Amino acid sequence: MMRSPRTVPWAFVAPAAVLTLLLLLGPSLLGGLSAFTDWDGLTAPSWVGLANFGEFFGEGSHVVAQTLVLAALYVVGVNAVGLGLALGLARTLRTRHVLRALFLVPAVVSPLVVAYIWKFILDVDGPLNELLEGTGLASFAQPWLGQRNTALVAVVIVMIWQFSGYHMLIYLAGVQSVQDELLEAAHVDGAGPWRRFRDITLPLLRPAVAIGTALSTISAFMLFDQVMALTGGGPAGGTDTLGTYVYKQAFVNGRYGYSAAVALLLVAGVCLAALVQVRGLRGRRA
Repeated sequence: MMRSPRTVPWAFVAPAAVLTLLLLLGPSLLGGLSAFTDWDGLTAPSWVGLANFGEFFGEGSHVVAQTLVLAALYVVGVNAVGLGLALGLARTLRTRHVLRALFLVPAVVSPLVVAYIWKFILDVDGPLNELLEGTGLASFAQPWLGQRNTALVAVVIVMIWQFSGYHMLIYLAGVQSVQDELLEAAHVDGAGPWRRFRDITLPLLRPAVAIGTALSTISAFMLFDQVMALTGGGPAGGTDTLGTYVYKQAFVNGRYGYSAAVALLLVAGVCLAALVQVRGLRGRRA
């Protein structure tokens, strides 16, 4: 009996598909179902329907607002810095290869390592405040991670510092694809640096901008390590994001059903943001 040519490929795919179903999709589906229950991880779960979602929109709105503010600051900041670095290190500077490597180093280091280094720097008695006091700027010294009006900004700055080199590479590929002839022709026609950037370079960088924006948006929504290492979500929940909120509700408060509901909303938000970015990228290509 002869087998169909399609039988052999499925025979190779089947073991991986079964493992994926058992180890990834199955637990994910069970976790999604627990979002509709009141479960503490010890007793039998009880079905509560949409109550967990309603409770979150009632008491967790500040976490959503903080996540959106952090995401907006990070997306704008990291893409602006990355684009600036790419433009500055694109062609003319002799040491550009060394500088590119130096700017990329933080991106390949563990976020926890970077966060703990910056936590030491931004500590009340850390090097930053000592530097300000030593240069006669003691009035500017403050607990950067211990007050609400600076802690969230400090987290964003640390993230931008770490990942701007990664976004530099994205924009560098786009900048190097811009033909010199176009820029030279615009220069001959009397266009200044800003005019050449606005009318030639930036439109040709739209695919890179879409990719950089999509990646940074997803990273911002999934943020967890840096916040937990720098502030632990404090002070008084002032830097809590959706990721840290899910962790605290599950492993600190023991509200696994409620945390699963918030995690489900987080996944939906990330998927929606990614879908919008992908559709925007396709539209620009068209």
